[in-house]
Amino acid sequence: MRVLGIDPGLRNMGWGVIDVAGARLTHVANGILHSEGEDLARRLCSLHAQLTEVLRSYQPEAAAVEHTFVNKDAVATLKLGQARGIALLVPAQFGLDVGEYAPNAVKKTVVGVGHAAKAQIDHMIRFYLPGAKIAGADAADALAVAICHAHHVQSAGRFEAAVKRAAG
Repeated sequence: MRVLGIDPGLRNMGWGVIDVAGARLTHVANGILHSEGEDLARRLCSLHAQLTEVLRSYQPEAAAVEHTFVNKDAVATLKLGQARGIALLVPAQFGLDVGEYAPNAVKKTVVGVGHAAKAQIDHMIRFYLPGAKIAGADAADALAVAICHAHHVQSAGRFEAAVKRAAG
């Protein structure tokens, strides 16, 4: 299964693609999309076009997006939410179901601690995906989202299989 993880942002949107085969994770690609344009509409359009190209290039079978946290600046939160909308929309346009995970859930899955620091996430991404060249913190976060989604999909599959076995 090929999984795309997205760390939404209006200026910088991180993305990461991994292949999952059982417990084996393999790095495929990662990067950071930079919005272009002066006004919000152009910046969103730019992110949409760039993310569409990522999906065309890497053809993931599943996608996941990190939830947006609410901060004190309502305007900034709203703009980030609109960028998150692009992160949800583009995979849906490719027919993918999109998982959504809170930042603490991603950190707990990848690091083992819900309030892990960026350095800890980066360290664990390099542990899970040895040799991967990480484009930056946003890309590392996106890879963490992809790993989190892969873990949850596998856990759900094992649970469904156990239910079927129990039902006979």
